[in-house]
Amino acid sequence: MRGGFARPLGTFAFSLPLLLLLALSGCSLFNPPAPVVEAAPPVAASAPEVASEPEAASAPEVASAPEATIEEKPLPRKPHFTLLRRRPPAPRRPERPAPPPAPAPAPLVTTRAIEHGTYRTLLDSAVQKTDHKVVGHAVDLVAGPDGKPVEIVVNLQGFMGIGDRKAGFPWSAVRVNTELGTPAITLALAPNQVPQPGGAAPQEKLPDEAGPTRLPMLDADIERADGGSVGRVVDVLLDSSASPLAVVLDVSGTLEKRHTIAANWSALHFVTKNHRLTAQLDLNAQQIGASPRYASGDLVLAVTPAAQTRPAASASASAPAPASTPAASAHGVK
Repeated sequence: MRGGFARPLGTFAFSLPLLLLLALSGCSLFNPPAPVVEAAPPVAASAPEVASEPEAASAPEVASAPEATIEEKPLPRKPHFTLLRRRPPAPRRPERPAPPPAPAPAPLVTTRAIEHGTYRTLLDSAVQKTDHKVVGHAVDLVAGPDGKPVEIVVNLQGFMGIGDRKAGFPWSAVRVNTELGTPAITLALAPNQVPQPGGAAPQEKLPDEAGPTRLPMLDADIERADGGSVGRVVDVLLDSSASPLAVVLDVSGTLEKRHTIAANWSALHFVTKNHRLTAQLDLNAQQIGASPRYASGDLVLAVTPAAQTRPAASASASAPAPASTPAASAHGVK
């Protein structure tokens, strides 16, 4: 049919692109609007930098270990228990018994204390009669073969020292006074035995040397049994009963200062040798050195040689020898 308006052909030709454009624009309606970005202010142009001198090349830095982030924490370790094995105790060694103490050396001498005020010395002691009149001084003591005193020798004084003479009196008439400050010896004689000034003495002529039955003790040489010299008697100590307690010996050598000791009278041995009575004392050089010195007017320690006991011979070879008897100390028993 050919009525109506005539349709131009160009309408259909542009309709298809128009529809596509509408479709595309319609899809953009569902999208959110794009955010508005503010334009940054213009940056002012800076002055051109001056070129600096080239820096020296530094040593390359050592790469450090990457630091652990705070979030990464190491897990705690589980405790590890180590089993300790105890060693078994070492077996105890048997204790050795302590060695016995070494025996004390045997003493060389034993001593006896003679207290001051209990004795008087003989040499130069005043001799008086029973009426307290002094007639002289004692100068010697004569011992018999048994070691007992038998006579006293007195130096009788004359007028003003003129006519002095020695006289011997029996020891039985001797009395000893131990009180100091008084005459030490008193002669208790019979009337016919009392010495008179200027008169004859009972025994005018006295032998000065030892005989077979008598030994003047003052200045006598004391020897050992083997013939060795011990010392010279310089005095005798007497007790209140007129018994000799000890002899004082000068034991010093030729090049030494005077050294005196006191030896117990009981330690002396009286023997007849070459028709002469002699006194012996078994005191060797070591024992003399161990003896205390004698001091007049002080405590006296009279020595006696220590007994050197020897073990007796055993009956059989297997039997032990008997032990020696312990002796006293070298510095005395008081």
